[in-house]
Amino acid sequence: MRPRWLVVGSVLSAALALVALPGLAGSRVPSAAEPVPAGAFQPYLVPASDARTALSMAGLDLAARSVGRVAPADMFVEPGVDAKVAPEARAVVDQPDGSRQSERKPEKYKLTGKATFYDNGTTAMRLPRGTVIIVCAKGGCLERVVTDYGPQKPERIIDMYRPDFFKICGCPSWSGVIDVTVYVY
Repeated sequence: MRPRWLVVGSVLSAALALVALPGLAGSRVPSAAEPVPAGAFQPYLVPASDARTALSMAGLDLAARSVGRVAPADMFVEPGVDAKVAPEARAVVDQPDGSRQSERKPEKYKLTGKATFYDNGTTAMRLPRGTVIIVCAKGGCLERVVTDYGPQKPERIIDMYRPDFFKICGCPSWSGVIDVTVYVY
């Protein structure tokens, strides 16, 4: 029985070698790089200048002069556009009145409880991911999106990323738990 398997193995190895080797399938050796014909090159003459001649440059155009500074009376000129064709003044944009206080849309509900921080880089609550919330404490408010599920302890309602926690807490850096109000939208 052993010689029969030896014959079958040899036949399979030979068939695999015929398929796998490209040399037996009619491939050819790569050809040498052909030189570029001389007619492809064109002569380019560089005029020699007198070393005593001073080199002069024109001043900057309007587009180059305006780089880095913009005043209310300045106009924007694209490179290559004649300044005479450019508009006389900047367009006036209708802006809403900024004197009134901004108002938030009404929240669905609000939660009050304890908040802690951790260094996972996420905002964790027992809400679906993607829920928009505003977290408020003594130091201010932040709008965030819930990206993780937690916290695990039932007395806490939110785990926050450390920089976010200290932005709103208004407390010393050794604090770890604060009272917050969370507005859910």
